[in-house]
Amino acid sequence: MQNIVDELYIAENLSDDELMYLIQTNEYDELLFTKAERRRKEIYGTDVYIRGLIEFTNYCKNDCYYCGIRRSNKNASRYRMSAEEILSTCEDGYRLGFRTFVLQGGEDPYFTDERVCEIVSKIREKFSDCAITLSIGEKSRASYQAFFDAGANRYLLRHETASEAHYKRLHPEEMKLSNRKRCLFDLKEIGYQVGAGFMVGSPFQRPENIVSDLRFLQELKPDMIGIGPFISHSETPFGQGEYENGSLSLTLRLISILRLMFPYALIPATTALATIDSKGRELGIKAGANVVMPNLTPEKDKGKYLLYDNKICLTEESALCREITDSKINSIGYNVVVSVGNPKRKLTTENKE
Repeated sequence: MQNIVDELYIAENLSDDELMYLIQTNEYDELLFTKAERRRKEIYGTDVYIRGLIEFTNYCKNDCYYCGIRRSNKNASRYRMSAEEILSTCEDGYRLGFRTFVLQGGEDPYFTDERVCEIVSKIREKFSDCAITLSIGEKSRASYQAFFDAGANRYLLRHETASEAHYKRLHPEEMKLSNRKRCLFDLKEIGYQVGAGFMVGSPFQRPENIVSDLRFLQELKPDMIGIGPFISHSETPFGQGEYENGSLSLTLRLISILRLMFPYALIPATTALATIDSKGRELGIKAGANVVMPNLTPEKDKGKYLLYDNKICLTEESALCREITDSKINSIGYNVVVSVGNPKRKLTTENKE
């Protein structure tokens, strides 16, 4: 096991047992963090890319057992942003230096393909130098193609777990892991930069489930990999205190493992990570992450998009949120850059240790 961390550079050579051992032990954490940070700097330097998150609807037709905006949550304060509000928010974000806008929402039937395409087209027309990311769930291939043709060029869809048995324990019967995977491969084939990822410490998760996640990511080869700790919401089946939240240490360990396995990847230090620890975002960057996603959602709605309890950054207006983000990133020796921030795949074929 002595060379297990070094072998992550050629992860296909690691057995499932070796990966499982690495996931479960803190024996190699400092070495993992050191090597992951070094590998990250070899490719991305000290640059940290920012994405402007716009949570434009918290209506959702799905009933995922872990999610605070699930359709069964009758206590959720529902909202939808209009196309004009979304465009205005993009204008504010552009002035603040954002060059990627992430439109995230529940699977809201109100936002038909036509409405989504209209919004995307307007953003593309006004901000031609920006990336447009969608994160609006499972759609048909034809829908994804329509969004792409309208001007969207990135799509985030966390697979949540690559284990069929585990997936069924987190989702209602009508939701299928096979369809989630189909969506991800459709998105890749169409030409999107694709983001996938999974929850860390979700109910019933076992180490072998995480190994399955890593193997699936090796198959998919996404451009962005987003992971974050499971945090419960009181209005869900997992929110009654029976299930512990995901841990900081395991999430950081997995960020480092992902950086070594996928050197080119865009890996965010998530809001969930900062929610379970006040310095979680900075620790995530030090562990190998290179993306942060400040929230641009207007203040009147920001506190309503609650996937989990105790979410941070619900009161700051966008300019202050950007200022705080810059200050925290600078304090650990990194630099927030005004850039679209594409993945640097070509650089990862050289200088492997």
